[in-house]
Amino acid sequence: MRRWGVILLGAWLLAGPPGHAHEFKFGEVAVATPWARATIGAGRTGVAFLTIHNRGVAADRLVAASTPIARRAALHGHEIDAGVMKMRPVAAIPIAPGSTVTLAPAGLHIMLTGLRYRLSEGSSFPLTLTFEGAGSATVRVDVRSATARSGHAHDDEAD
Repeated sequence: MRRWGVILLGAWLLAGPPGHAHEFKFGEVAVATPWARATIGAGRTGVAFLTIHNRGVAADRLVAASTPIARRAALHGHEIDAGVMKMRPVAAIPIAPGSTVTLAPAGLHIMLTGLRYRLSEGSSFPLTLTFEGAGSATVRVDVRSATARSGHAHDDEAD
């Protein structure tokens, strides 16, 4: 198991510098543009976002996430409760065959708690995603500005 961790970390480091759109493929599932917002001050909580494409003919589900930079990574969604939007943990995120699911601000996301260090704009970190069918693989998450609206630099420009 330790050998796989070293191999995955090496692949993550060889993936290139942060800031470029990228896609990670495992089986029929592809993960595009993983990103997180920079944390402010001594914040110990962060959030990761990404887009999942299921190019297969069978449904799959994202069932877990983990990263060495946080004590815990949990799948979360939002729901309206008495007119107030609240975050809620979700057991899994389904991805229908031939569909795309986007984890984005004010929607589905991966909550990172107990951060071991501040997330600084321009840095990146590994995030292991576990799918029910496609298995587990590690992606590189690029850290964007604290006010970023997406994983693309042009989306952060003022209107």
